[in-house]
Amino acid sequence: MTTRRFLIAAGLAAVLASPGLAPSAFAQDGKPVPAVLTADQKALLDKATAYIQGLSSAKGRFVQTDARGAVTQGTFYLQRPGKARFQYDPPAGLLVVSNGNNVNIFDSRLKTYESYPLSKTPLNLLLAREVRLDRGVVITDIRPLADGFTIVAQDAKRQALGKISLDFSNSPVGLMGWTVTDIKGGQIRVRLSDFAETANLDPKLFVLTDPRRKVGKP
Repeated sequence: MTTRRFLIAAGLAAVLASPGLAPSAFAQDGKPVPAVLTADQKALLDKATAYIQGLSSAKGRFVQTDARGAVTQGTFYLQRPGKARFQYDPPAGLLVVSNGNNVNIFDSRLKTYESYPLSKTPLNLLLAREVRLDRGVVITDIRPLADGFTIVAQDAKRQALGKISLDFSNSPVGLMGWTVTDIKGGQIRVRLSDFAETANLDPKLFVLTDPRRKVGKP
């Protein structure tokens, strides 16, 4: 396995997804501890859940900062349920696509192609057909931001290995980005801009097969 890895994007949450670390890097030794939420925190959780569930097709730009401070950017497409595309600007040469079942990653510079089950990535939190942030995931914290709030979540069954912090704006509620943290505290941050619902996205955006394969060969 290569050193450039899928990390989630996406995410959303989905989902997202971001390359940089292997999914195995997020394995936790202990079970996540759920936060005891106040009434105000529960209200924020309900707002975020309703917002994500209401998303259908959307498009925007993203800026990603990895644990070493390297910055990359690109265009993000989302079509719920299940589909997302992170198209990195040159010279990154990276393409991350969720087709509803798997998250596929192609690095044109390293000539590598990898695939992971969507259900085993944090991106599944954002792309699930029914988004229930109060079920199936453990909410470990909800805290205010200057212009919104953050929800910190981990998969209840530890299938989507990792801890993801989803950042939302308040008025109106909207997804601003996310941060994925590994077991050693390393973080990859993704920030969205010009993220808005759109229509008639090309279905081909969410298809990525191994481009290294030659026609007629398995």
